[in-house]
Amino acid sequence: LYYQVLNFAMIVSSALMIWKGLIVVTGSESPIVVVLSGSMEPAFHRGDLLFLTNFHDDPIRAGEIVVFKVEGRDIPIVHRVIKIHEKENGNIKFLTKGDNNEVDDRGLYKEGQNWLEKKDVVGRARGFLPYVGMVTIIMNDYPKFKVCI
Repeated sequence: LYYQVLNFAMIVSSALMIWKGLIVVTGSESPIVVVLSGSMEPAFHRGDLLFLTNFHDDPIRAGEIVVFKVEGRDIPIVHRVIKIHEKENGNIKFLTKGDNNEVDDRGLYKEGQNWLEKKDVVGRARGFLPYVGMVTIIMNDYPKFKVCI
C-alpha cells in the first residue's frame, strides 16, 4: 500500500511538473485547451486539443486565433481576431469573432466593453490535435462516466 501511494504521488507530481514546465516554455497560463463548442468550425471542431503560446513581444494580428478570458466568464473562448485598433501610444485593442458565428463577439465581452486588450489573451493557437479532447468533454457531460473511469 505504501508503494502504491508513493507511485501515485510520483505520477501526480510528474504531471504537475510537466504542466508548470509547459507554462514557462510557452508563456501561457494554460498551454493546452480543449475546444468546447462548434463556433470555430471548420478551422477547429468540438473536442480538438489546441496548443497555445503567449509571448508578449509578438504583436497580435488580424486573422490570428486567440484564446481569451472575459470578466464574468469562467471558461476561455477560442475565436479569430477580425479587427485591430492601434492607438497612437502603441496600445492595441482588437475584436474577435468565431468563424461559424454570424456576428462579432461584442455580445460576449463584459458590459460596456467593445474591444479586447492584450491582457485578456490566455494564448494563441499554434497547433492542434483533432478530437483528442473529446475525452474531457465526455467526462464533463457525463459525470457517471468519470466515476467509472
